[in-house]
Amino acid sequence: MSRIPTPSTTDTAPQGSRELLGAVQKQLGSVPNMFRIISNSPAALEGYLGLNGALAKGKLDPATRERIALAVAQVNGCNYCLAAHTYLGENIAKLTGAEILANRKGGSTDAKADAAVRFAVETVNARGKVDADEISKVKAAGYSDAEIVEIIVHVALNTLTNYVNSTLGTEIDFPTVDTIAA
Repeated sequence: MSRIPTPSTTDTAPQGSRELLGAVQKQLGSVPNMFRIISNSPAALEGYLGLNGALAKGKLDPATRERIALAVAQVNGCNYCLAAHTYLGENIAKLTGAEILANRKGGSTDAKADAAVRFAVETVNARGKVDADEISKVKAAGYSDAEIVEIIVHVALNTLTNYVNSTLGTEIDFPTVDTIAA
């Protein structure tokens, strides 16, 4: 059970969040609990959706974004986000089970994506204070400066949702996934 109320419908959410939740409903076909719990603060919901929407227009492809989300959720121990991004990884980004497991273990079966995921994990573990050689590694794998910035911002965005969901105990409304050893 969530530690604060999760609006049960768009109509029970704060007035300032209702239009935003309606847009989520239109885009996804449903409103997952994470969006509904964040909707307790219309400003937070607007900020999250704005950053998420802007990053969707970035240079990183959807599969790499999901890989990063899975790795960050694993490092941060967010069961809600692991369930959500496993579902999205399988059904939207078309990642294989082996790829999702590799992502959760901090890598990828794809050589280029492996560099991005490893860099994302190092960014989380180092709390942003990565060594210069980590930037060199991700550049050597073929990532541009813009893509490196996007990887870092995806780490921050996913850490935000990991913290919200873990702190508030958001009820998981995706198929649950088994934990794995770090």
